[in-house]
Order: sequence, then C-alpha cells, then structure tokens
Amino acid sequence: MANEHTLMIETELPIPMTCSNTTGIEKGTLLKLTDPFTASASAAAEDIIAGVAAEEKIANNGITKISVYRGGIFKATASGSISVGDALISAVPASTNLLATAAVNSEDIVGIALETATTGESFLYELKPFTMNLA
Repeated sequence: MANEHTLMIETELPIPMTCSNTTGIEKGTLLKLTDPFTASASAAAEDIIAGVAAEEKIANNGITKISVYRGGIFKATASGSISVGDALISAVPASTNLLATAAVNSEDIVGIALETATTGESFLYELKPFTMNLA
C-alpha cells in the first residue's frame, strides 16, 4: 500500500472496532468512523477518523473486528505544505492515505503535525482523532 501510516511510538494500545467482513483493509490505513462504532478505509477529505489500522483485515475471512490505534506517534505522507503544530485532516483523495493541514473551522481532525513537511514528504504526527461541530 502506498503512503501507509507507520507506527513509530506506541502511546496507546489498539482497540477492537467493528468492520465489514467483505472488505479488505491493509495495516497502516487511515480509517473512517461510522455508526455503530465501525471502521472502514477513509475515502474522502475531512472524514470523521476512527484511527489507523493496527493489523491487516482480509476480505471475506469471516472476521468482523479490526484492531485500531486511536493514539500514538505515526509517520505519514504530506499533501501540500504542513508546519509543525498544524492540525491535520484526511486529504483529497483520502484513498491515498495522505494528510493535509486543516483549514480554519475544519471539524474532523486526525491529529497534530510534529514536523514540517511539503507535498510527498514523510513526517511525524501525533494521532488524536476528534470531531467538533462548529455549526
């Protein structure tokens, strides 16, 4: 997989979340959160983030749980310019696992940049997914 999120420092243990039996998810994939407490591969900019896949999920293997990191220090790839301390969002297209700097009033945050990076460059970030309704 291109641009996977690589765990560098484990600060929290992964937790089990529900996932579809029919879907394959690679380790290091940025995951979207849906109801009820379900994770799937992020596929759009500014998705509500569940976390990062801690393991591979093979399609049609009968398993409907996946281990998900919701905290930790990860290495990811930048989409656009990112400065240390920036809040991060899933980027367009999200299927590439890229992260971008959040715009003013972005509601669905992935985490915080720990290094400065430019397009295509890898950098460290702290995974801290949260959503805030600003409307």
